[in-house]
Amino acid sequence: MALKDYVFKKSLWVFHFGGASCNNCDIEILDCLTPRFDVERFGIKLVGSVRHADVLLVNGSINVRDKDRLLEIYRQAPKPVLVIAIGACGCTGGIFAESFNFAGPVDKIIPVDAYVPGCPPKPEAIIAGIVALINKKKAEKEVEHAA
Repeated sequence: MALKDYVFKKSLWVFHFGGASCNNCDIEILDCLTPRFDVERFGIKLVGSVRHADVLLVNGSINVRDKDRLLEIYRQAPKPVLVIAIGACGCTGGIFAESFNFAGPVDKIIPVDAYVPGCPPKPEAIIAGIVALINKKKAEKEVEHAA
């Protein structure tokens, strides 16, 4: 069994990287863990080390100082790792895109598999984005096996 097939048979472990932002996306991501939304019932667990993660959630605009940290974290993540850009800042840079130290949206630095736009995106949108990504990857896997 290939590692990419194994990822979708077990629960997803998520590592959260917060770039330079206003922290509203951080609050919404953590709200997903509260009993109201309880993503752990789907097997999604927030982990403290990227070395244990299947999914990398990135929010906030990435400035010059954060760029190297994000690249290092991405290199440390076990492959295949799914990357989700959260919020307007993670997807496009948002209101910080014209800043002098803006290094670019997440997809200009590391490959992104899914985008969850919004300022800030609500927990329902974050959960829907993760589920849509899982379904997309499962469909790609089924096409690979059919070919």
